[in-house]
This record gives sequence, C-alpha cells and structure tokens, in this order.
Amino acid sequence: MALARIARANFRKSRGAYGSYASEKDLFKVGGYTTIRDTTSHVNFNSDEKFSYVPTNKEHNCVNFAMRGISGTPYHQFPSANAQTVVEESESELENDQRRYAGLEATKPGEKPRVVVLGTGWAACRFLKGLDTKIYDVVCISPRNHMVFTPLLASTCVGTLEFRTVAEPVTRIQDALAKDPNSFFFLASCTGIDTGKHEVYCEAVNNGELPREPYEFKVAYDKLVIAAGAEALTFGIKGVEENAFFLRDVNHAQEIRKRLLLNLMLSENPGIWEQEKKRLLHCVVIGGGPTGVEFSGELSDFITRDVHERYTHVKDYIHVTLIEANEILSSFDVSLRQYATKHLTKSGVRLKRGVVKEVHSKEIILSDGTKVPYGLLVWSTGVGPSKFVKALNLPKSPGGRIGVDEWLRVPSVEDVFALGDCAGFLQQTGRPVLPALAQVAEREGKFLVELFNKIGKQNGGKAFSAKGTPLGEPFVYKHIGSMASVGGYKALVDLRQTKDAKGLSLAGFVSWMIWRSAYLTRVLSWRNRLYVAVNWATTLVFGRDNSRIG
Repeated sequence: MALARIARANFRKSRGAYGSYASEKDLFKVGGYTTIRDTTSHVNFNSDEKFSYVPTNKEHNCVNFAMRGISGTPYHQFPSANAQTVVEESESELENDQRRYAGLEATKPGEKPRVVVLGTGWAACRFLKGLDTKIYDVVCISPRNHMVFTPLLASTCVGTLEFRTVAEPVTRIQDALAKDPNSFFFLASCTGIDTGKHEVYCEAVNNGELPREPYEFKVAYDKLVIAAGAEALTFGIKGVEENAFFLRDVNHAQEIRKRLLLNLMLSENPGIWEQEKKRLLHCVVIGGGPTGVEFSGELSDFITRDVHERYTHVKDYIHVTLIEANEILSSFDVSLRQYATKHLTKSGVRLKRGVVKEVHSKEIILSDGTKVPYGLLVWSTGVGPSKFVKALNLPKSPGGRIGVDEWLRVPSVEDVFALGDCAGFLQQTGRPVLPALAQVAEREGKFLVELFNKIGKQNGGKAFSAKGTPLGEPFVYKHIGSMASVGGYKALVDLRQTKDAKGLSLAGFVSWMIWRSAYLTRVLSWRNRLYVAVNWATTLVFGRDNSRIG
C-alpha cells in the first residue's frame, strides 16, 4: 500500500491542471482537476462535410475504482489496530479519491449514447428541447434549474411582471430529465473537463446539507455540449463587482427590486437630509445597449405612474441617469437612436456621456473626475468569456471564446461542441465572431440539435463514432432584426440584417405593440405566456406592485 501511495503521488505530480478558482458568482467555476490522458489531434477545416479527425492518445496506467452507473464508495475496514500509519493514510486517501470522483461512468455497448449539456441558457435549452431522447440519454449540468427569458427581465425589476413569468424550469423544456431513468439534471457547476477520458468534473450546489463540502462528482459523456454562457464585462474597473448590480438573471432582478423599494422607503424616514434623499433615490445605469435602455425606460415608467402616486413625499427626488461612453443603441439605425434619445430625455432620463474610472459604495468617479452619487447602480456594459471558459485548455476564437468550426465542433478534441455566448468561430473559418444575442444562441441550438439527431440516426452518437459521418450544410446565421422598448408605450424595431444594410425601421406605439406581441409569442410555454399576458393586464389596470418581500 505504501508503494501504491508513492506511485499515486508521483502520478498526480505528472498531471496537468485545468485552471484556478473562480468566485461563487460565476455560472461555471474553475477547479484544479487534472488530465490523465495526453491527447494530440488534428481537425481538417476543409469544407468536405466530413469529420476529419486524427487523434494520437497516450494513456497512463491507472486503476478505475468506480462502479457502473452512479457509483458509490465501499467501506474499507482496516485489518488491525496496529496497522502502520502510512497504510491508514493510503486507505483514507483512496477512499477520498473514490468519493470525489463518484458519478456516472461511461456507457456500455447496447446502451443509448449519453449527451452532457453544460448550461441552461438560450442555446442549451433550445438544444435540449429538440433532442431525440429515443436516441440519446441526456444529462444537463447547471447551477440554475431554469431558463431565463432575458428580453423581459428588466420588466420584473419594477413589478411590471412577476419573476416567475420569465423563468422556465428545464425539466419542462425537456421532460426526459425528470422521467427517463438514465437522464438527469444535476444542480452543480462544471469545474473541469478531461477530453481524453470523455469526463466532466462537477461541484454540486451545496448549502451544508450534503455529506461533505465541496461535494464533487464526475460524469462520463459520449458527446459534450458546452453552453456555459458568459459573464458581465467589468473591464477590470475597481469596485464594480462589489457595488454594482448586474441584470442577467432572476436573482439579479430580485436584488435590484429590493434595493429600489428599500431606498424609496428609507428616504421617507424623518431626519434624512435632502442631499442624502437625492443620493438614495438616484438610479444610475451604466451602458447604453438594449438592456440598459430598456431598464431605464422601465424605471421611468415606474417613477411616472407609480412613485408619483404612492411615494408623494419623495417623488421630486427620484431620478434616472444613463451613462454611456459613446452613443446609446449603437447597433440600431441612426434615426432610431435619435428617437430613443429624445424620448428618454422627455421621460426624465438624464443621458450622460462618460467613462467610469472607479466605483465606490455611494458614488462613481468618471474619467474626467466627475463624481456621481447614487443609491442604485446597475451595470450593463455587455458580456465576455467567463473564468471557466478562459481556463479551458481548448482553442480560442478572437475575444477569448471557445473556438468552433462551421459545424460548432471544437477542433483538436473529439465529441466536444460549443455554442451560445461562450463560443465563437475560429479565425481559420474566415467567419466573424457572432454577437452575444439570444437569437444567435437559439439559432445555434436549433442547428446543433438537428445535427445530433442526424448523427444519432446514423449510429454516430457513441464516443469516437462520428468520424466519416456526413454532417450536411454548415451553420449560417441570418440576423432577423433588433427590438428595444424605451418606455411610455414606445419601442424601436430595426429589421435590417446588418448595421450598414437598408431595411425597415419603426419607432413609436406601433413598434411597441410589435415588441410585445413578438416576445409574448417567443415565451417558451403556454403557462408563462398566460402569466405574462395577465401581468401586463393587471399592471395596466391596477399599477405595479410595490411590496418589498425578503
């Protein structure tokens, strides 16, 4: 046993690590998991519609201690109380290794191939929805058990919609995750990937109720789909993560709503100085993209229609400021940008050009030295690769996303695909990296699931079995247009396919009706469509709910 322990220690030293630690805010954390197969390979980028993959594997000799299925750990009883300490340590270390890597083992011949999906965003859920579970078993791994309908997320911050209207449980999107015996949803974060062994390593979301912390396990895959999303860009500006709110998830919207209502109620307390009331009720939005503009419009409507009626003592103190380094809605037509600027200004939103230099708990400092006090700060300056994606030992596209070819395959590794905000075309493909938009992610998910179903029907679903399988036409993205609400029953609709192309552009009430109708039909389930329609009607008749819960 002592020799085994020494051999195992030397083996560990020889392995390469995947990354470093990431904070709890990350959708997918990064851990210190290691590789036990050295894999070099070459992917042919010729457009012959064939999977040209030449792997060269060099495996280390090791012992597989796990059992088939969701493996457990046998109990080890030492033969004698007088056993040497080194033997006890070795047995204890062996048991810890077994527990750490318990999980789903590789599928056997005759079993359905297993597809592992990392994420529950737009791309992942569109893929899950269309996957043929008669061909595949599917395992979804994410620290979030629902998809968020992000276009309507800003409306939940001020009570126009309830939070549940924008959340769709992943088991409703793909019911095999709840019903099929070999398909699962795991509430966990992916911490590492071993592409040589076809395994992902995970850490369960734990609140102290599980037997150990961290609770780690592994899942073997035949095909891996990485749809881990992205994280908000902070540009390394000091104080952003500590003091600003992001708007990418339901819990972000909940925190924004709590802070907004709390500041309204605190400002009414006796003895609060006028200057402090102005600070408490100053809502600052950083970033003039669609999310920042829509949130500013929602705040403006909330102030005009609800705050002025229910918080009359402080109604003159509350203001919204939108700070953008350049022009707002830069991807929209010039006439639409001008319309949005005039409408927001008329609605009481203060537009300010500037670059944030530093963020403090009660004020932000711009690059020109201007100090802007705030009570609520919402950061919406776009997204970039997460720490998990940055740490993966996979090819990268311009901008740091996971590099993919025209069929969304990750080159140099077998059976790994990436899509959504975490993926981008490699330079070798000659294609530009697509924007991080919901319609891009959804279109990629639709393309990839059709490809998987096609491969599966040709018996290419198992690991290392898709070589030589015709893949058909590569993925092509066509932009169908952009929409944004600016508040006051007004919206913008830009139907140009590219920024410089000509096309139909609309602004005003009709555009607002198109905006609402389009998103109502895009909500995933009839249940949530009903929720959204009822909430809109209730808000129109009775106003927004201003209850602060939690």
